[in-house]
Amino acid sequence: MKIIKRSGSEMNFDVKKIVAAITKANHEVPVKERLTETQIENISNCIEDICMDANRSLGVEEIQDLVEEQIMDKRAFSVARKYITYRYNRALVRKSNSTDKQILSLLECNNEEVKQENSNKNPTVNSVQRDYMAGEVSKDITRRFLLPREIVRAHEQGIIHFHDSDYFAQHMHNCCLVNLEDMLQNGTVISETMIERPKSFSTACNIATQSIAQIASSQYGGQSISLTHLAPFVDISRQKYRKQVENEFQNAGIGYTPEQVDRVAELRVLDEIKRGVQMIQYQVITLMTTNGQAPFVSIFMYLNEAPKGRLRDDLALIMEEVLRQRIQGVKNEKGVYITPAFPKLLYVLEENNIREDSQYWYLTELAAKCTAKRMVPDYISEKIMKELKQGYCYPCMGCRSFLTVYHDEEKQPKFYGRFNQGVVTINLVDVACSSEGNEERFWKILEKRLKLCKEALMCRHNRLKGTPSDVAPILWQYGALARLKKGETIDKLLYNGYSTISLGYAGLCECTRYMTGKSHTEPEATPFALEIMQRLNDACQKWKEEENIDFSLYGTPLESTTYKFAKCLQNRFGMIEGVTDKNYITNSYHIHVTEEINAFDKLKFEAQFQKLSPGGAISYVEVPNMENNIDAVLELMKYIYDNIMYAELNTKSDYCQVCGYSGQIQIISDEHGKLIWKCPNCGNSDQDKMNVARRTCGYIGTQFWNQGRTQEIKERVLHL
Repeated sequence: MKIIKRSGSEMNFDVKKIVAAITKANHEVPVKERLTETQIENISNCIEDICMDANRSLGVEEIQDLVEEQIMDKRAFSVARKYITYRYNRALVRKSNSTDKQILSLLECNNEEVKQENSNKNPTVNSVQRDYMAGEVSKDITRRFLLPREIVRAHEQGIIHFHDSDYFAQHMHNCCLVNLEDMLQNGTVISETMIERPKSFSTACNIATQSIAQIASSQYGGQSISLTHLAPFVDISRQKYRKQVENEFQNAGIGYTPEQVDRVAELRVLDEIKRGVQMIQYQVITLMTTNGQAPFVSIFMYLNEAPKGRLRDDLALIMEEVLRQRIQGVKNEKGVYITPAFPKLLYVLEENNIREDSQYWYLTELAAKCTAKRMVPDYISEKIMKELKQGYCYPCMGCRSFLTVYHDEEKQPKFYGRFNQGVVTINLVDVACSSEGNEERFWKILEKRLKLCKEALMCRHNRLKGTPSDVAPILWQYGALARLKKGETIDKLLYNGYSTISLGYAGLCECTRYMTGKSHTEPEATPFALEIMQRLNDACQKWKEEENIDFSLYGTPLESTTYKFAKCLQNRFGMIEGVTDKNYITNSYHIHVTEEINAFDKLKFEAQFQKLSPGGAISYVEVPNMENNIDAVLELMKYIYDNIMYAELNTKSDYCQVCGYSGQIQIISDEHGKLIWKCPNCGNSDQDKMNVARRTCGYIGTQFWNQGRTQEIKERVLHL
């Protein structure tokens, strides 16, 4: 049995330390007020039993809380006072150097919580450690100087989550839609070097990947680019090749026709598209940003974004090559093709590709094969999105964050070059448990917590106010987001709907179960869940009117926070069956991962919640290996088109480097009750010798997860 130290590292549970601490306090009070040795032993054994039953590693603070409670239960109040005083004095000493210890534990790679905080960061790599060290300093500054005490307290108690506090000390925003069209067509500057309009498709791809890396280092969230912005450069290469081929025929003295020139030139165009796409795929994976990870980037694939004709056909050529290369995968260190985490692919389902007689149906078939093998692309329904977004279809920023509709000075819709200011998430399960099941009290607590969320979000907004464009020239001066002057602040981009700021929410499923006694999928409970969503939307609308900022409701993609929230809930309210008895809580509005429901019903049910989550939402269905059942994948894609705006299929794509097994690596409990990954073929449990890919929060993760998220992955049921 393990416990988690304050530094975040794990150690074996030692009941003798509890006995020693109680005994020390016991000896400091008069004999007649002391506990007996038997009582001390009973307290220690009771705490050990509680820790065993918790099915997770308790933190030192949690165990000390239990010690206090047990001493008080024995009515040994003098002993309890001495114990509490000792604990308080030790806390004062620790407070002076807690950040130092946290950083040292990072350098020694024994901080279990931080090691598995991000499933796409390798915590042993120097650049990641450097980012984590900077993050610890930033979090310390944020806690002590930058945030009001009540927000810090609520964050620490798991009442809310103030996302990305490790970047808050800097003037950085969350995620964005890159205006790649502006950067390519009008030129840009990267690292003080002028980059002019590219004269070929491959050069455009190279500029795109370099821009992606620079942008990722200037913000902390995901970014998205559109293939449509690369498509014009295909014909530039085509015209160049036509001239080259014609000259080659002439110099060789070979007679030719225009059709022959076109055929040879087109072969060279296809080869350049292949090289350009390969450049994007491999550079995105191998580039490392300043925070020690590959850029969190999504690629938008939308045929109707290009006008009908040559430009759309060239876009289709690029999309086809992207899908073919992703189906192949990338080679791991053993030379075996595996599933990469990035870039994420977003494929739009539309009338010209959704049916067998559609012009681009062949692309949809390729997309289905790619999903079956590599978990991407994810699917956006043009039909449903236009219904929900005032007739427009556009990409999310990264994994799920959607902008609101915005029109520029010329009344034209604008999406690229816009961004999200940040996120604060409300723990809905805590609201429910705090109300003790009283609905009137629930709504009052919710309103109070929402006021706290607004205050926290305004801290994010105010942190960005006054930011000079010089802090990130590629973003604010050279086209990725804007063309501001040097020294000009970004303030005008923070208001009037140009950017958004997000109220996140988590645990709607458990919240509804606590308040109604039923799953939110049951007809009697669904209205309550929808009412919560509506209240959250109403709050965002009210704040928008008050502040002239686009507040938007966002289905939070919990990763490490799911474990944090679960631990806080158990600490505050104990184990409540179906509510707090897991080491995770459910993302956003999702149906609980253990609930049996078929894929089509799940998508249909969750669609009504996506409608009420305009700032960001994604639904998924868990499926088995579908490589031999592409027809079923296609049927799901057609269903997505007709019923839900944004969805994905979760498959399994693992590889054991020890025995060569390709399939699903299993999750089991070791002798200490800790969840570990194990090859079902050879028994290998060394995470450094296996490649595991799972979708956890919109993105695919490949660096493993904390115990809470690992339990959630283990307990997922299939929907097909």
